[in-house]
Amino acid sequence: MEFGSFSKSYNMAGWRMGYCVGNREIIQGLAKIKGYYDYGIFSAIQIAGIVALRDCDADVLQQARVYEQRRDVLCSGLRRIGWPVVEPKAGMFVWTRIPHPYDHMGSMDFAIKLMDEANVAVAPGIGFGEEGEGYLRLALVENVHRIRQALRQMGKVLKGLKVVEEPSEAQEAGIEATGS
Repeated sequence: MEFGSFSKSYNMAGWRMGYCVGNREIIQGLAKIKGYYDYGIFSAIQIAGIVALRDCDADVLQQARVYEQRRDVLCSGLRRIGWPVVEPKAGMFVWTRIPHPYDHMGSMDFAIKLMDEANVAVAPGIGFGEEGEGYLRLALVENVHRIRQALRQMGKVLKGLKVVEEPSEAQEAGIEATGS
């Protein structure tokens, strides 16, 4: 069985609509159980989901390109301020270790530092369980301009990291055009 959601691919976050595909007998069993737990989704949302599945393949690809561009800007910006980061291959979040010399603070205190001093909100890894301690989750939900702004603000606060000058938008466009 495989589950999917309309939340990210089709920009329907909060609508709580998804799907499951797989073995016919298992799907039929799931349908019986699900029928006891809820009564379905508002019809307009179901229709929007049908339209999305039928007509929005190009939009899904475009959305993936938007998140890829945001990821590239964020990750290269973090590297420019001396913050080692590994680019995720997919998704709308970047998980990264807290950079040295701030790694002793823990994810909650470091996230609060960024919020208080840089006006940038990030999710502390500890909020996702013990294994998340020492990490932050940075969302790619803001546009590129806001991501650059957040990077500038974080760079000013994280003085223990080596700050490197940001490239111009034209230079960044050249980088993006080559697929880097």
